Amino acid sequence: MSPVGRRAVLLGAAAAIGTAGLPLSTKAAPGPSSGALSPVTMAMHLHASFSEGVGSMAGHLDQATKLGVDVVWWTDHDFRLMAHGYRTAVGFDGMEETQDGRWWRWAEAKQGTLGEASGRFVAEPRSPDEPGKALALKASGDGTLWYTASAWNSTYNTSLADTTLSLDVLAEQVGPDAQLVVDVLASHHPATGGRPAGQYRVEYRIGGVNEVQHSANGLVGTVRLPVPRGRWTRLEFTPVQDIAALWPDLNAADNSLLQLRIGVRSARNTPSEFVVDRLRIARARRAGDDALALRQEIMDRNAKRFPDVVQRSALEVSLTRHLNWFGEKVVLPDYSGKPPVKDPSEALAKQMVAFIHSHGGLASYNHPLEGELNTPQKLAEALLAGSGLGGVDIVEIGCGMALPKLLHVLDVSARNALFFTGTGVSDDHAGKDWVNQKTNWITGVWAGSAGTADLLGSLRAGRAWFTDPKRWRGSLEATVNGASAMGGGLLSSAKKVPLTVTVTDAPADGRVELVTGVVDYAGAGQLDPATTSRSVRVSELTGGRWNLDVEPGEGSFVRSVVRDGAGEVVGVGNPTWLLSRPPAGGVPRERALPG
Repeated sequence: MSPVGRRAVLLGAAAAIGTAGLPLSTKAAPGPSSGALSPVTMAMHLHASFSEGVGSMAGHLDQATKLGVDVVWWTDHDFRLMAHGYRTAVGFDGMEETQDGRWWRWAEAKQGTLGEASGRFVAEPRSPDEPGKALALKASGDGTLWYTASAWNSTYNTSLADTTLSLDVLAEQVGPDAQLVVDVLASHHPATGGRPAGQYRVEYRIGGVNEVQHSANGLVGTVRLPVPRGRWTRLEFTPVQDIAALWPDLNAADNSLLQLRIGVRSARNTPSEFVVDRLRIARARRAGDDALALRQEIMDRNAKRFPDVVQRSALEVSLTRHLNWFGEKVVLPDYSGKPPVKDPSEALAKQMVAFIHSHGGLASYNHPLEGELNTPQKLAEALLAGSGLGGVDIVEIGCGMALPKLLHVLDVSARNALFFTGTGVSDDHAGKDWVNQKTNWITGVWAGSAGTADLLGSLRAGRAWFTDPKRWRGSLEATVNGASAMGGGLLSSAKKVPLTVTVTDAPADGRVELVTGVVDYAGAGQLDPATTSRSVRVSELTGGRWNLDVEPGEGSFVRSVVRDGAGEVVGVGNPTWLLSRPPAGGVPRERALPG
């Protein structure tokens, strides 16, 4: 579909999920660069079915399509992608079991009307293949006694794509009205196949049938399984195969194991009694590159349904201070022998940035005012010290309520000619409603294509802006001497430099603002950004352009801002530096502007 055609088609869809102008896409080519720069919009921080939340890739891709976002970067937590330190065995020895100091817990709940309902951890009977205890479940009435599982740091919540569950079962009182139930809650998906959007669930009903049976009612699938009475039987569950059988139109592998619960169900006051033991969770493809290949297979299948959105493989490196890794090829860190516990030290963060750089990638410092650097002063000091957090390439600046504080840090950094690229935060684990979630900022870059190399080149060069799509969905550009200048550095002795700020689809009652600051290398001793600003009404722009002269003096930086009619910031561009002499480390080659 042509860019114009896609734009027209998306107008109605975008209006349905929130107003604020047009869809974000123009649409840039997904392949090699043609040389000319076009705006490419990106969601740069997304968690789907390999992470711990309810989101699926399909849910995010549906949101991207409706908003007209060109590119999504899949930044699942690295240790969750590989299921590092994840629970694989449960012995039913009590309501809480620990393994390597990390807990697994059961929570009991009753559903319906039960005259009798009990769960006891017993020494006998138990599985002949499992020492310790087993869980004896009993119910009668009309309802279910549930035991819902949870694990330390959500360490069973990850993709179902390669997962097999096994459970040893002893059926003591079993029949059509007396069943054991294993309930798997999976991911949220957009509407498809005549079904509404929502979260899918597979309920395994064990007992009362002589053969395996599948049936679906909306988003709930039922798998009936036979089990003999009076002897231990090992049952295996492959949820992805069953999801594919229940809903053939769904990308079955694009689902997480969000919640697991085991229950005993009674109907019409029929006694129901089972003993369960030896739960195992086997994941077949999580070692090294195989986990990334598994995710890529799911991406490829989703691409057929969502052809207008380019998908890129990335990581959120998460056992250190959280860093997104963007690159042509990402690899999973080797955490062998290390528990899945975050090490917040600066030393490890710098080491991981170096690891990312050694593989040709870009490192993004994520949700920067959370955790160790929780004030603008601490963050600014860390960035200005030495190599600046190991030389991170990107810092998430467009971050909800923290935006004013993070813009302060961006300006302090610019005052010291610290070159990194500010981006918007789309840290979403749900994939339900990008527009109205708290971290909803979309990043745009000026790039030759939506190919990975071109996108990385634009991020390295700082040719980026970020926008709140609920209130504005246009593009923002700054040019100097006709060249794209956002993120760039110009070395010039000129007393005046002509600058053009160009904005598209700006709020009609809004303003475009130019923030100007001195570049005097004041360092951490002076954390005031020393900025001034001037603005113009959008209605006063000619063709969306604002032409003005900037007097750089000994050195200055400028960055553009879009505000809506209420004065709220809805878009921010990266700084442009106008310098009379080069900074100590020089202007990075990819940021150097022609004089």
